[in-house]
Amino acid sequence: MPYTLDQLNAMAEVDFVTAVGPAFEETPAIAAQVWAQRPFTSVADLHQRMVAIAQALSAEDKLALIKAHPDLGTRVAMAEASVVEQSQAGLNTLNAEEYELFQRLNLDYKNKFGFPFILAVTGHTKVSILENFDQRLRNSTDEEILTALLEIETIARSRLEAWIQGTSSPSLP
Repeated sequence: MPYTLDQLNAMAEVDFVTAVGPAFEETPAIAAQVWAQRPFTSVADLHQRMVAIAQALSAEDKLALIKAHPDLGTRVAMAEASVVEQSQAGLNTLNAEEYELFQRLNLDYKNKFGFPFILAVTGHTKVSILENFDQRLRNSTDEEILTALLEIETIARSRLEAWIQGTSSPSLP
């Protein structure tokens, strides 16, 4: 990595899936499906087509996509992209008290909704992540499923922009 759009457009399916499959955590089937839609004219075009596939997933598959994401601030093995993103938000340097707080909030969230808390952490700090936990724990399950899927789309966009040359830095909300 990184790749150019020309390289991605010319790749065999297996190479393409290896290159962009991790954009949607542990769900390379999205990249496999979008491969047949080449050529892509821009990163935004690729992202939009991947999002359309994700949005067309069954409710069960959408929930599996959500559940594929790691807890924030955890100390378990996770996808390389997640490690980088969480490190940039300072989640790799949690002190013991912060770590316990994140673990408690992750557990509270999972107990309430049945899936992990998902937030596109690029541009966030520990404090803003904790604020998001607080706000979103007040939501309904349906609201959180929609929010989680939108956050996943944002994460995928950020990853694609980081992996494909000629893409400006993401300007995430």
